[in-house]
Amino acid sequence: MKKFQWLICAIFLGLPALGQAGVGEAIAHYNPQNNLSVNAERGDALWHKKNTGEDGKERDCTVCHGDDLKKPGKHIKTGKVIDPMAPSVNKDRYTDLEKVEKWFTRNCKWTYGRECTNQEKVDLLKYLSQF
Repeated sequence: MKKFQWLICAIFLGLPALGQAGVGEAIAHYNPQNNLSVNAERGDALWHKKNTGEDGKERDCTVCHGDDLKKPGKHIKTGKVIDPMAPSVNKDRYTDLEKVEKWFTRNCKWTYGRECTNQEKVDLLKYLSQF
């Protein structure tokens, strides 16, 4: 009966829980012992943190992903379209942990000049899950 109630609630609320499932699994992956405090505000600050790249240019996550996470972004070097980051409009976002890790590795190195910590990853995921 509880599964049925959950389904009815999800349908009534426009299925927000389905987009969140991938984010929740990804957060659990990076926080397996549940000992990290997950904080969307820290994720927001990290997402917008300005850094200077190896090319001397200032960058943050919005350089490629844009300000509206419900819309596609565009890779700054290749011009390739990047699917929206918001799980509310991109149901496949954060559902493949291998892809999540691949993009964290690449993007953290490019944006911050280093790999992100698990704390940073869970905070970023929590921030992104709001959209």
